[in-house]
Amino acid sequence: MITSDPLILASASPRRRELLAQLGAVFTVVVADIVEHEDPSLDPRVMVARNSALKAERVAALHPEAWVLGADTTVFVDGQALNKPVDLDAARGMLRRLSGRAHTVFTGVALRHAGLRVSEDLGVASEVEFRSLSGADIEDYLRLVHVLDKAGAYAIQEHGERLVTARRGSLSNIIGLPQDEVRELLTRRGVLP
Repeated sequence: MITSDPLILASASPRRRELLAQLGAVFTVVVADIVEHEDPSLDPRVMVARNSALKAERVAALHPEAWVLGADTTVFVDGQALNKPVDLDAARGMLRRLSGRAHTVFTGVALRHAGLRVSEDLGVASEVEFRSLSGADIEDYLRLVHVLDKAGAYAIQEHGERLVTARRGSLSNIIGLPQDEVRELLTRRGVLP
């Protein structure tokens, strides 16, 4: 049975909007007014789960009649999360750190419906391998792609061929919203047909 309750995406990410729209979802966007946990020493699975839940719960409290989807993504290497870089120097450092290595991309997803008291969470991991990058490779990438709003200072869908040699797992997860898992969750709850 399909619910008539509206769906809200609690995210400012244009990439998440595109990925959710590709699933055929009809939704509005309400950006959650929260301060995200970005402690690089915190387990990234815990960090993204907390952030996605914070976003969804904040918006669900304001819209108790709606389904609210929150998500948060980070890059994880050497036991540390690489969140959004604060400036281009931080971005250069992140890309140097990822150069020639494999890393993990984690996304936490939270679905909330305050009126129905629904609270579901899931987490998805994908692996990405980077080619060895020279200083010139990094500068070229930074000229091509705005990276300051991207965890790990890169976007696989934007000139990713300049960085990535291989990936395992969900491409949409690496971009910011694991479509297969979100489709299953929303379908099971009657939000998607």
